[in-house]
Amino acid sequence: MGSAVTVAVAYHSGYGHTKVLADAVGQGVTEAGATAVLVPVDTITEEQWAALDAADAIVFGAPTYMGSASSAFHVFAESTSGRWAKRAWQDKVAAGFTNSGAKNGDKLHTLQYFAILAAQHGMHWVNLDLVPGWNSSTGAETDLNRLGIALGAGAQTDIDLGADGVSKADAETAHHLGFRVAGVAAVFASAGAPA
Repeated sequence: MGSAVTVAVAYHSGYGHTKVLADAVGQGVTEAGATAVLVPVDTITEEQWAALDAADAIVFGAPTYMGSASSAFHVFAESTSGRWAKRAWQDKVAAGFTNSGAKNGDKLHTLQYFAILAAQHGMHWVNLDLVPGWNSSTGAETDLNRLGIALGAGAQTDIDLGADGVSKADAETAHHLGFRVAGVAAVFASAGAPA
């Protein structure tokens, strides 16, 4: 895959946990041979908006607070309405990741919110494509996709731990997502699909 493919990671991180995952997604993108651009949406600049517009893929990320993405991410999402009206992100590749303190924590709702946002923009959603880990007597907490989420990458970090408490398995799962999204974006780019 050539570096002509660019994957933007549009994320909000309230306490640093989601930034660890955003960095892991970006590392997966880079390892796949594409260019990663990390965009913290709570401090987004005009240059970063332009980077999102130019990207082949956008991976959305935010912590799950009170059953949905953080309010800072919601502000960003609502700010995309002008791009929605112009279909500026139509046919880009999209995916998502989230973190919460609880094992479940309603993370699926946040990922569904991201998928619906992508669908409204006419984007193509990429799933995680990992079987559930840690679901048998021989499984372990260190398995990829240890929380068993298919729609995107989900992570769990104990609420009394800082960013260094993010599970290595969850970071590796986010890395896998970045690698996968870069690969799918490259297929779209090579096929001449508008992005």
